[in-house]
This record gives sequence, C-alpha cells and structure tokens, in this order.
Amino acid sequence: MPRRPAPPADAAGAPATAAMAGLAVALGLALAAGPARGDEPVIVAHGIKTFGELVLPPDFPHLPYVNPDAPKGGEISVWAFGGFDSMHPYSVKGRAGALSSVFFESLLEGTADEIGASYCLICTTLEYPESRRWVIFNLRDDVTFSDGTPLTAEDVHFSYDILLNQGLTDFRTVLAQQVERAEVLGPHRIRFDFKEGFPTRDLPALVGGLPIFSRASYAARGVAFDDSTLVPLTGSGPYVLDRLDVGRTIVYRRNPDYWGWTHPLMRGRSNFDRIRIEYYADYDAAFEGFKAGSYHFRSEARAALWATGYDFPALQRGWVKKVDLPDGTLATGQSFIFNLRREKFQDIRVREALGLMFNFEWSNATLFFGQYARIHSFWENSDLAATGVPADAERAILAPLVAEGLLSEGILTEPAVMAPTSGPRQLDRANLRAAGALLDAAGWTVGSDGLRRNAAGQTLRVEFLNDSPSFDRIITPYVDNLRNLGVDAVMNRVDSAQREFRERSYDFDITTFQFPMSYIPGSSLKQYFGSETADVSVFNRPGIKDRAVDRLVDVVLAARTPAELTPAVRALDRVLRALRPWVPQWYKNTHWVAYYDMYEHPDPLPPFARGELDFWWFNAEKAAALRAAGAIR
Repeated sequence: MPRRPAPPADAAGAPATAAMAGLAVALGLALAAGPARGDEPVIVAHGIKTFGELVLPPDFPHLPYVNPDAPKGGEISVWAFGGFDSMHPYSVKGRAGALSSVFFESLLEGTADEIGASYCLICTTLEYPESRRWVIFNLRDDVTFSDGTPLTAEDVHFSYDILLNQGLTDFRTVLAQQVERAEVLGPHRIRFDFKEGFPTRDLPALVGGLPIFSRASYAARGVAFDDSTLVPLTGSGPYVLDRLDVGRTIVYRRNPDYWGWTHPLMRGRSNFDRIRIEYYADYDAAFEGFKAGSYHFRSEARAALWATGYDFPALQRGWVKKVDLPDGTLATGQSFIFNLRREKFQDIRVREALGLMFNFEWSNATLFFGQYARIHSFWENSDLAATGVPADAERAILAPLVAEGLLSEGILTEPAVMAPTSGPRQLDRANLRAAGALLDAAGWTVGSDGLRRNAAGQTLRVEFLNDSPSFDRIITPYVDNLRNLGVDAVMNRVDSAQREFRERSYDFDITTFQFPMSYIPGSSLKQYFGSETADVSVFNRPGIKDRAVDRLVDVVLAARTPAELTPAVRALDRVLRALRPWVPQWYKNTHWVAYYDMYEHPDPLPPFARGELDFWWFNAEKAAALRAAGAIR
C-alpha cells in the first residue's frame, strides 16, 4: 500500500499491500495431476516467482520487514502537486486523485524485499504447468468487497474483461497479445490461457496482478468505465474513501470490516486510521504548509531546500525529524524527453545537439548543492545498465540485428552512450561548438538574426512544457544555453491539468518524464517503448518506434534465467540510449524525508519500499506531546 494501477503491469515483484490466503492448507510447492502439454506436470503453489524459488514458505506468520504488533490508529498526512478532478485511475479522462487505486486488490501481490515474487492474496493457491501456458487461480471464499458483498471468480473475470475492452488503450493492446481467454470454472476458480508465440514467463503473475472491481457495484452505477468520475469503483482493499474536497484534499479511511486483517501479509500493515492528502499548486507553497503543520510527512525533492531550508522552528525544537533513508530501488529515469512524432526531432543529430546544451555539472554545483548523480541508463543504479562496449553475451544478441540492417556496426564496437559532461560555467563552449557542428550538418544553419533555420526558412523552435515553478531555475539556464546555440527555445508555464492534457494528446516539444523500470522487466516494456503502442500509450510519451527496440523487448520477455535476462536488458538499454530520445536528468540513492515526530517504522526498512503509507505506524503518546506543545492541531 499504496497500490499501483494495473498498467503498466510487470511481474517483477513491485511492493504492495496483501493478505495471504489459505495458509492452513500449507501446500507449498507441490505437484498434482492436470492437463498441460502432453503429460507436463502441474505445479500447485502459494505463489509464483519469475526466477528461482519463493523465499517465504506457505506458513509464514508475517512479512519479515514489518512490525507485526504495530498499533493501529492515527492519521498520516502528505502532500500532492496540482489538483485532481477524478477518482478513477484507469481512464485517461480527468486527472485522477493521488492513491486512487488504493481501493483495489489483486489475486497476487508482491513484497518489498523479494524481486520477481508474487504471493497469493485473493487466491489460496494457483496451478500452472512448467511451461506457464495457462494458470488457474483458486480463490478464497471469505473475501468481500468494501460494501460487504462477496468477491467471486465472476468479479475477477469481469475486471479482466473490462480492462481488456475499455481500459487504457496501450494496456489493452498488450493484454490482447498475451491472453487467449479467461474462463470461470466455478464460484472461486478461474483459468487464464495464454496465446501461442508470446513468452509466458511473466504471464501468470501479470493476470494475477490485475485490479479486481465489484461487478455488481459497477452495473449499479451506470457510468462507463472509461469516463471520469469522482465516485470510485468498489474494491476489496483495506481503505475506503472518507471525504474529498475536489482539487484540494482527499482523505482515505481504514475499513474496520476489511476481510484480510488477520492474514499474514496484512499483519503490521495499513496501520493508519486515515491517510490525508493535501494538494498544493507549487512546491514552495507545499513546503510552507509543512512548516506550518498543515500536513505531517514530506518527501523532499529539492536539493536546495534540503540543504538550506530545514531550519524552521518546528525542526529546531525537535518536533520535526529530518532523515536520510536508504533507497535500494532503480533510478526513476527522470529526464527531458523529445516528442519524436515531430519532424524536427526525427534527426538524431538535432537530439544530440540539444542534449549537449544541458549542463548537469553546473546545475548540480550551483542549484543542487552537489547532492545528485547523473542518470545515464534506463536501469541506472543497477547491474542491468549497459557499460562500455558490449560483452560477448550482449554481442550475441545485437549482432543479428546489425546483420539485418536494423542497427549500425557501431553498436558492437562503441561504448554505451553516456550523458554529456560539461564544465563549471553555465555555458560550456566546447559543447556549444560540438552542438553547432551537429546542427549545421543537420541543415539547421544560423541566419543574420542569430537563429537557426532549415532550408524552408523555419526556425528551430523548441518549447519546454513546465507546470512546476521550482523547475524554472533548471529550465531557464537550459533555454539560455540553447538560445546561444541559435535555437528558438522558450519555456511555457502551464498548470498541471493543461500539462497532462497536452502530454497525453502528444502536443509538446520537450517535457519532463520518468521511466520507472523494474529489475525483471516485463510487458510494460511494450507500453514504454513498443512501436505498436507509440501513438496510443500514456507511457511511451516520447513516441519511440524502432524495429530493433521491438525485437530486443521480445528477447527480454523471452529470457528464462537471470543469466539470459541481464545481457538482454543491457542490450536494450544500449540501443535505447543510442536513439537519444531523452536528456537524462539526475537521481540519488537515498530518500530525503522529514516528518513530525509521531511516526515510527521498522528498522531496517526493506530495500524496495520506503513504506510510510504501508508499514509505518502512529505513536499516540508522541502525538499527544506534540499537540500539547502546540506543534500540531
């Protein structure tokens, strides 16, 4: 908790809240008779893992990283940027409220300390052949939606069907390629068959990770699934909507009648009685709200504030804690991205030239107090990142694509593309000369007015779409550098709703985006990078369409062992970086958090989740002391 929306859905063990089902049966990993390919044995288990064996046995009492005796109660409050006008996260219409997928659970759930593992939540067991060509889920018979009605296999089938036919377009496209059919075998039993020719490694976990909606509640609403709505769909999760003030505040309330409180995956989790989210129009206003005690937990994203801004009275008096927490996750892939659908960005020399003019080193020293590292890879902060020239295993994957003419010979002999390095001055003269040569060669030459034009007399106009005042200080020097290059660069400040609308309709030149990859990449690669979804995906925002990338995505999905996966991901990373669809920004491997000293957490935290809304808890005595001191209301 919080729960993710279904798309993009990898089987890579993303952290989530869950409640284990049917552990008294303690089947473990057993073999049973069943139909498969010929006499292929059928595995019956309490979970499934992409590679290797599950760490947790069927009878585990609780997740190893939680406090199983954590007290329940209190409120945690955080902030969100911009606003919202919908509580439906599975539609492109409207701007969904933060955590609006919190209501929904799935058949399987991952954990925050085990990569590639999915354990039964709504199910007691799952059955599948070694080939993973199909899967059967045996559901618990005591699961209820938040309205008290039972959750059955019919609801699971309904949820799959409506996501397939009315969900986000890119997700529907990929799901249709993977699943042949879903069939209800009984009130608490459902089977999914997968299509021939598509790698099956991740597919049981993929369909097991789809959100489950109440069929009856949806039918009674009379609202189309793809419409925007402020009335959330009914799910089975531990939180329900308490109240909202459109665009300003959302409060979720812990459901005392939640079906899963006594189950091992839920012990020590979802501990707060309320989760409150306060919306702010900009980061400065949000910071002032935190200092004033309007909300009580803050994850800091601005290096300057972290370095110089946390000297306010509440912190000086010991009411607020300011801590660095370890972060074992991949970098988010935050970057400036080009809209490759626009003709001016289709020449790679133009993209390379524009990338040369962002001076990360100067920005880090001047704006970020030296606290960030540069992103170079889509899998930064992991051994999946491509480095140097390709090793033998990578070469074996890339060489056939070179032979077919899909990649140049240089991909086999040249080091992986790295983000450019700049000098200590805002305008790096060497990079300016290199960028100018690239644009000259691409046909964008400097005119008498200092602006670059093509043969048709059009200026090289580049608009940065920005909805964050805190990013002005980053984009403005970049724009200045580009104007020194002769680029007609501007920054256009819009509100968050306008930005989201323009990005989703692909009406932008350059914007800031993130590529949150996983340690075991799955079908979401087709949503982020696949040609077939480039003009419908909310995730392939740059519009990447490349036959070599498509082929490499298929190689990654077909990898059967970690030894096969690692070089495949590195090869994909190498080719994506060579396309230069982005200007990589920055990352850090710690969480900067500040909070009023009434929240506590397990120590140590798991590597793949900070978990403040999941397995932290409220200390009522500390809260009372803060209230008595006037620190909080």
